[in-house]
Amino acid sequence: VQLQASGGGLVQAGDSLRLSCAASGRTFSGYCMGWFRQAPGKEREFVAAISRRFDNTRYAASVKGRFTISRDNAKNTVYLQMNSLKLEDTAVYYCAADGHAYIDTDVSSVVSQYDYWGTGTLVTVSS
Repeated sequence: VQLQASGGGLVQAGDSLRLSCAASGRTFSGYCMGWFRQAPGKEREFVAAISRRFDNTRYAASVKGRFTISRDNAKNTVYLQMNSLKLEDTAVYYCAADGHAYIDTDVSSVVSQYDYWGTGTLVTVSS
């Protein structure tokens, strides 16, 4: 599956931004989808994930309550709504697809679990 992330940009602290990730190729609904981010000089880290069906979600503690992941299987797209953005949210954001889920509600936060990665989209939060 091919993934293309978009929606990044330069915003101020406290602002909101919505990222999108469009998928093509294999059946999108067969994948758990995740968002990860990588800040300069840091390792890639988990942000949020959503199961392939039934919208089971998981969030990193640092974004819980501020970010919301969702998906539209009819549009082959996963979203990340980011509210109350902080300076430390500045990073390149990547969407990824995990084809290893055993059941429909499985969600993974493990980078190595994800098979396919999209191009990143840069989010810069300024003060």
